[in-house]
Amino acid sequence: MRPMLASVADAVPTGGDWVHEVKWDGMRILADVRDGRLTLFARSGNDVTASFPELESLAGTYDDLLLDGEVVALDGGRPSFAALAERMHVQDRRKASRLAAVRPVTFMIFDLLRLFGQDLTAQPWTGRRDLLDRLALDSRHWQVPPTYDDGRQLLAATREQGLEGIVSKRRDAAYLPGRRVADWRKTSNRHTVSVVVGGWRPETGNPARLGALLVGLPGPDGWVYAGRIGSGVAGKVADTIAALLAPLTRATPPFADQVPALDARGATWVEPVIVVDLRHLGETGAGRLRQPSFHGIRHDLSAQDVLDA
Repeated sequence: MRPMLASVADAVPTGGDWVHEVKWDGMRILADVRDGRLTLFARSGNDVTASFPELESLAGTYDDLLLDGEVVALDGGRPSFAALAERMHVQDRRKASRLAAVRPVTFMIFDLLRLFGQDLTAQPWTGRRDLLDRLALDSRHWQVPPTYDDGRQLLAATREQGLEGIVSKRRDAAYLPGRRVADWRKTSNRHTVSVVVGGWRPETGNPARLGALLVGLPGPDGWVYAGRIGSGVAGKVADTIAALLAPLTRATPPFADQVPALDARGATWVEPVIVVDLRHLGETGAGRLRQPSFHGIRHDLSAQDVLDA
């Protein structure tokens, strides 16, 4: 099963038909408990159970349930995607256990999709949420965050606290796996976008070291060039990305449109496989991202996920 996805809101929906939650800056997870065993699935459908050993005891809560939520790494009380990035791709259980001891995650649970063998996805959100609250899932490593009636007030509060934003949900909405729907709407305090890496430019003065990424967004004819990103790409981050891109080299740009000569000069082109998140201030008149900065590698997303979003 793939998780249900929220559409982008033009404005925060109001009225009694809507309920609002904090939008967490983390990794979307479906937690499947069956017969005393826990399996964690990323949005891509990949099994990521080994990455988060601190969640294993969820298997002992109930005999059968399927939960939807977001895994976050808290830093000073706020979610840090950079901190979470250290955990997302780790499949070695011993290494994951060591990281969990120093950088534990918290599973923010916001939906219940199955309980004791009964599929709840056709039930309205209110029914699923009522059952979820009754389960009293509260632990050091997982919790069920509260919901709010006033979305505008919640959005203002998240802005003051430096959080991502909010998700608004229709109270009568069924859960539609794998679909992006208007019954769930997300409102962000800042723009975050997932892009594919189609090439890289060397660091100034050091041609052997990665210094900037050339990225693309989905377009009608393939990947559309969205700009060059250097902010936040340095040190260990640059080394990690370079290692991922090394086996993906190709002779030509993977973009359907032309890359400006200034950006293309000295570039190494790669297959559009690696997905990263950027934060930006909108788009320029030429369709490029305005003042983009690197936010994190999305090990949980494939290029196809970005195309389908």
